Amino acid sequence: MAEDTLGQDFPMQRQCPFEPPKEYERLRAEQPISRVRMPDGTPAWLVTLHEDVRTVLASPAFSSDLAHPGMPAVNPEIRTIARQQRPPFSRMDPPEHSFFRRMLIPEFTVKRTKTLRAGIQSVVDGLIDDLLRKSPPVDLVDEFALPVPSLVICQLLGVPYSRHEFFQQQARVILSRQSTREQVGAGFTALRAYLDTLVEEKLHTPGDDLTSRLATEHLEPTGELCRQDLVASCMLLLTAGHETTSHMISLGVTALLEHPDQLAALQNDLTLLPEAVEELLRYLSIADYVPSRVALEDVVIGGTVIRAGEGVVPLLAAADWDPKVFDNPGTLDIHRGNRRHVAFGYGVHQCIGQHLARTELEVAFSTLFTRIPTLQIAAPSDELDYDHDGMLFGLHELPVTW
Repeated sequence: MAEDTLGQDFPMQRQCPFEPPKEYERLRAEQPISRVRMPDGTPAWLVTLHEDVRTVLASPAFSSDLAHPGMPAVNPEIRTIARQQRPPFSRMDPPEHSFFRRMLIPEFTVKRTKTLRAGIQSVVDGLIDDLLRKSPPVDLVDEFALPVPSLVICQLLGVPYSRHEFFQQQARVILSRQSTREQVGAGFTALRAYLDTLVEEKLHTPGDDLTSRLATEHLEPTGELCRQDLVASCMLLLTAGHETTSHMISLGVTALLEHPDQLAALQNDLTLLPEAVEELLRYLSIADYVPSRVALEDVVIGGTVIRAGEGVVPLLAAADWDPKVFDNPGTLDIHRGNRRHVAFGYGVHQCIGQHLARTELEVAFSTLFTRIPTLQIAAPSDELDYDHDGMLFGLHELPVTW
């Protein structure tokens, strides 16, 4: 049983951008469930084994409610703001969460995502056309990794792309561990105000987009949704829909360029693309500690008693590098064929946009490395500007040449 004493401070920083923090390996081996101190000084439990992480994420004994008093928070300001307003559906528990998921899931099925592939391909082709007209080196984050998911999610929600820079800036502020309460609050307020205006526009002039369908089918005339919930759902999809995929594109490109044997294998056989994307999702696990939880009752996980009201952080990166599940987890292997990773979470709160994200990554990687086969990083990978302060791990900039 883990000792009921506070250990080290959390979060821990990656020493190598392509590896979880070194402490995770030791914790998995010596103390797979351990106590840490969160940034606001409160205690929480870290869970590091793949089996235990999935157990926590799938168990109804743990709540996702960000406003719960025991919920651990890397950025306490987000938790404070969450207590002042209704949370997005990703931070609700069943049955409320189930209602929203049933309503939204038809928009994100494998079948629905396939119908979006041509549009995603068009977005990617256009951005690469623009990229090739520039003189290298260029920043792949600003010129490609951010615009791809921004354009796609804006099209999906019916948001004018002219507003994408506004959304990206607000998302960065909200997700940064360094943001103050005032900054996070201002970001939420600005996004909510714009999306509320957008909903009003869609009610009067609906289009072929998700916001229009939610507004006209579930807000009016049925009244299934209140306006606040609709705005919150759109805000979650908009911010989560571009930030995560953007980081995966830039980090995935970097990882493949740093592993030329894997890149060569992919370029020689594009049928490996789906497995390559799964392996990059596992290998990078950029949303490591996003799915925090709080115990609703006393529960035993891995022989450790977690009391009701105590916070828990199931570490996705630690689970995805568990050698009991993944042989040689520190090796990037696009032939691995093991899809048991938890990069999208697990259980009823598993990422609703995972099929869309996979499609965006497949199109982005295949098109980029096919059209620019000589792509290379214009700086040593260990000198790149990595985002260690956000809720998601990623890159601020990625200078490339060809």
